[in-house]
Amino acid sequence: MPVTTGSAKARHFFEKGMLAFLNAHIAEATDDWRSAGKEDPQFALAHAWVAFNTGIPTEESEERNRAKATAASVTPGERLMIRWIVGVKENDYITGIAAMNDLVAMFPKDKRVLYLCGNWLLMQDSFEPTVSFMQRVLAMDNNYAPALNDLGYGYSGLGQYDKAVAAMDRYVKALPNDPNPQDSYGEILRQAGRFNASLDHYRAALKIDPAYFTSHAGLGDTYALMGDQAMARSEYAEAIQIAPGEDDRMTYTLQSATTWVREKKYQDADRAFAEAADRAHMMGLHLHEASARRMMAMYQVDDTTSLKYLDEAETDLTHQQLVSLSDREQERAQILLYRTVRADRLQSHALALESLAQLKAMAEGSRSRIIQRSYHAAAGAVELSRGNYLEAIQQLEENSEDPFSLQLLAQSYDGVRRSHDVEAVDNKLRAFNFPTLEQALIDLSAQDTKSPEKNFLRGSWRPKHGQL
Repeated sequence: MPVTTGSAKARHFFEKGMLAFLNAHIAEATDDWRSAGKEDPQFALAHAWVAFNTGIPTEESEERNRAKATAASVTPGERLMIRWIVGVKENDYITGIAAMNDLVAMFPKDKRVLYLCGNWLLMQDSFEPTVSFMQRVLAMDNNYAPALNDLGYGYSGLGQYDKAVAAMDRYVKALPNDPNPQDSYGEILRQAGRFNASLDHYRAALKIDPAYFTSHAGLGDTYALMGDQAMARSEYAEAIQIAPGEDDRMTYTLQSATTWVREKKYQDADRAFAEAADRAHMMGLHLHEASARRMMAMYQVDDTTSLKYLDEAETDLTHQQLVSLSDREQERAQILLYRTVRADRLQSHALALESLAQLKAMAEGSRSRIIQRSYHAAAGAVELSRGNYLEAIQQLEENSEDPFSLQLLAQSYDGVRRSHDVEAVDNKLRAFNFPTLEQALIDLSAQDTKSPEKNFLRGSWRPKHGQL
């Protein structure tokens, strides 16, 4: 695909950034695209890719606006790419995805275009389309390293770990001196539950580049799943110290705070999440601030306390309107999910119905998978609380990759005596090796034999057979 710029130096920086992005060095890529935009302020595509990857809300807004303002003078292919990037960032998924599809149709033999589109689909957890895109790329270039990387993640997302590992073997051979193949290999093995082998590959990445901070974070994630929370915090601290961007540092800070929940040290968790929220506020990272408050709400025993934190999280989203609409709405959807569930438990029926109605309206107006998942989870939870097991199953099966929905789905299957399906869901939950707060709470509820409902949200909840 042609790129429009009158500056040879800007073009050099853009291509250098694209190479870094293809090799998963996102911070370096974003720096190069920033340099390209400085060399040529009319370089629309450079501005678009900065907006796509920066974690700084003010910069994202400014660069997105620059991309839109300069898009009229570029080629049709570039305009489609900008429309795709801007569309998904502004929560206009219909326009954005349509532009992405048109871009693929315009450049069906451009392996970089196909990879970039498939990579975005991977970030949306669309694993089958990801595998399809990467196979198309590899049919053109059997040794195209970025496609081998994403092919492995696609197969892993589908639970096809043997194929994922085979792709990782090829990826490591394609780039033996780059840390990212070893880092990706470590993550794939963790997802497969092969924790010790995962640690080995993260350490191999750090031997290649001791400053490869994502591998320290990967070690932290793996130790957290293995139950060694002190080692996890130590590795997160290393990642926080050397990560170049405040966005990454805040992400790892929240991961570190989650380790206190895993240890059932909830006062320590409250303190860690509150400190993270305060720092995020100070840095103007209000999406992280809201996430910290929402995460605090998730593990509270008292529903009223949980709702208080959810209110604070929603307020955090109003602090900075420059956060992209898609990011803001996805976080808001998760807040509404937990507000629906907690209000339902308190029998605050009006609040529960209002929150669910807001989520439904959001889901009807957006193709965001996070928003869709949040709605189905909330609707399923409400149906289950009414004792409407079949209706709950219908909703929750639409979100069968989400741990919260899986736990509720197991309860719904149990309500209609489908023991085989209950066992299948329980097995799926036990194999869920993603180091999220949801996973931590699943693990805690599985350990709690006094909690027959086995719900990862810690409030007291059981299906009630009255009407909401």
